[in-house]
Amino acid sequence: MLTMLKELCDLYGVASFEDDVRSYIQTKARFCAGGLRVDAMGNLIVFKQGAQSGQNKLLLTAHMDEAGLIIRDITDEGYLKFAPVGPLDARVVIGKKVSVGWSRVPGVVGLKAYHLVSEEEEKVVPKLSDMYIDIGARSREEAEALVSRGDYAAFSTRAEEFGAGLLKAKALDSRIGCAVLLQLLEEDLPMDCTFAFTVQEGVGARGAFGAAFSVAPDIALTVEGVSAADIPGSDAPRGSVKLGKGPVLAAMDGGTVYDRALFELIRSTAEKDGTPWQLRPPVTALNDASAVQRTREGVRVAAIAAPVRYARTPSGLVSVTDYEQTCALVRKSVEAIAAL
Repeated sequence: MLTMLKELCDLYGVASFEDDVRSYIQTKARFCAGGLRVDAMGNLIVFKQGAQSGQNKLLLTAHMDEAGLIIRDITDEGYLKFAPVGPLDARVVIGKKVSVGWSRVPGVVGLKAYHLVSEEEEKVVPKLSDMYIDIGARSREEAEALVSRGDYAAFSTRAEEFGAGLLKAKALDSRIGCAVLLQLLEEDLPMDCTFAFTVQEGVGARGAFGAAFSVAPDIALTVEGVSAADIPGSDAPRGSVKLGKGPVLAAMDGGTVYDRALFELIRSTAEKDGTPWQLRPPVTALNDASAVQRTREGVRVAAIAAPVRYARTPSGLVSVTDYEQTCALVRKSVEAIAAL
């Protein structure tokens, strides 16, 4: 189970370039799926028959994309100028190793050396527009022989077990959900389920809308990783999400007010099973549930997530126990929904 999460996190899948992630999931899913298709947006939609075809048509979603960069220009000196793809904090980018384009050209994010900056520049966080990717080229011609404008760049971070029961990796906020759904696909299900591995969540939950429109579910459950705030110097309010305290349930976020009855069903399922859970504070961020909820006549939605420290950076951290408990709670929640 942990091996699959590591493998997923090591794949490159910047929004609209999720091909490698989709291919990996297709390979795993084709042996246990009743039906599998890729839609026009690039979402992978998988159907699996369960023990019953219930009154409620259930969709489970997880997004495949990760935050990254896209090449917008190449300088005469051979440096690559870039723009962010998805939410990206400029403070975590400087000096990071990246892989550029389909050829996986290695590069490093650079910036003017510290001893060359002015006093005014010392006082501000550098802008992404001031940074560049150095691939070791000596001219525009050398760089253009390797990469092109419009190529993506993904952070080069290998997943590894870390510290006291943690996993360190990039793309944890997305690949946790993918791993949980793949695990469920390998098991006997209590009801028919459709699984949507979606694209472009980080740039506006664009893939999920089309996937949900075609599936037309009654109920949808989004699975992902969410930001934890248990770090030194954080002024996060009491009750903020922490590692090691169990799966995270959401009542509301920046894009969705979740179905109250589903929230209570999942909460009671966790407590009945003795699974610790946390409430996600209302935040401005949104996820695939916001798009799914607004599809067709409307969809009842709920969300279950694992807490991730340093989410959407090249080196996020997740508790292995939280991840395992999240997977177990999703499984139990599907059973509870099947019994409705």
